[in-house]
Amino acid sequence: MTIKPPLEIAEQGYFFVGGKYFDAPGGPFLAGHMYVEFQIPKNLTRPYPLVLFAGGGQSGLNYTGTPDGRDGWVQYYLRQGFAVYVLDQPARARSPYQADAYGPTTRFGVERVQWQFVAPERFNLWPQAKHHTQWPGTPDPGDPVFDQFMAQQYPSLESFPKQQELNRDAGAALLDKIGPAVLFTHSQSGTFGWLVADARPERVKAIVAMEPSGPPVHDLVTKGAPDWFEDGPYVKPYGLTAPPLTYDPPLSDPSELKFVKQAKADAPDLTPCWEQAEPARKLKNLADIPVLVVMAEASYHAAYDHCTVRYMRQAGMMKTTFIKLADIGITGNAHMLMLEKNNLDIAAVAEKWMREAGVG
Repeated sequence: MTIKPPLEIAEQGYFFVGGKYFDAPGGPFLAGHMYVEFQIPKNLTRPYPLVLFAGGGQSGLNYTGTPDGRDGWVQYYLRQGFAVYVLDQPARARSPYQADAYGPTTRFGVERVQWQFVAPERFNLWPQAKHHTQWPGTPDPGDPVFDQFMAQQYPSLESFPKQQELNRDAGAALLDKIGPAVLFTHSQSGTFGWLVADARPERVKAIVAMEPSGPPVHDLVTKGAPDWFEDGPYVKPYGLTAPPLTYDPPLSDPSELKFVKQAKADAPDLTPCWEQAEPARKLKNLADIPVLVVMAEASYHAAYDHCTVRYMRQAGMMKTTFIKLADIGITGNAHMLMLEKNNLDIAAVAEKWMREAGVG
């Protein structure tokens, strides 16, 4: 067993950013604010801090450890010399929920957590699910690792557009406070990265997007063999997001974006992609930001993350790198990359990319 040297922290703490007061009986109350905790290592060697957004139903706990007690990405990146800021989305976990400001919530039950996150191989809803091997426990209630993961599932706002607006505003307020940073996003929070970067392009030095919210334009429904996929609701009128992004030529209304669907998918285990009709408008505030998109072998994202990358590049985001983990020998992962058995191998992939991109 390898004994790691002590992790030396020069400074740590927490604060809230963003938010506005609203009137309600017994008020005013504050809403829209976001909880942030930070750690700065004694050996601070990297030029920009990392800002870590968790995905749907999750919190900053995704990054501060794993359900079976191993180091998380926070510990890994602190040891690599990065300052780290970990967030709880507005209206979730330590960012208090205000029902009369935010509206109703939804939540993940055991079966959804199993098929989407920890045991997709049991359900076979997408072709790649059978490759999953990396969950660090038995994916059933009563297993201590599974129970720890279920314990950290949080209700989410029912309105995904509202979540995007809240996280855009709070994320921009965070960058106004701490200065330039690298954004880490996962899943649902992928939309937040595009929106925060669009609002503060000069302060976002790079985006590491772990299986970001997708595919573009329409959600995807995974339904099993033989047809596997069908288009879901039209949820991203700005291509990658529901709230506005800055396009060139400018838009006066999102209906001016015209979308077309691939006639045939790139491979039998992939879904056809939605993209802009040519000539494509460009996402001008995002064009100069280096982006890394990481995709796992067995995740439901394996059917469509290429569509997200395709859309980004068509819209002028040519500094986008796409890494399929299986192509570099990291296999068996589902969607919860930061919690699975080989989580630090995946963290190292992003660290290498940041170094080579000049932002880490």
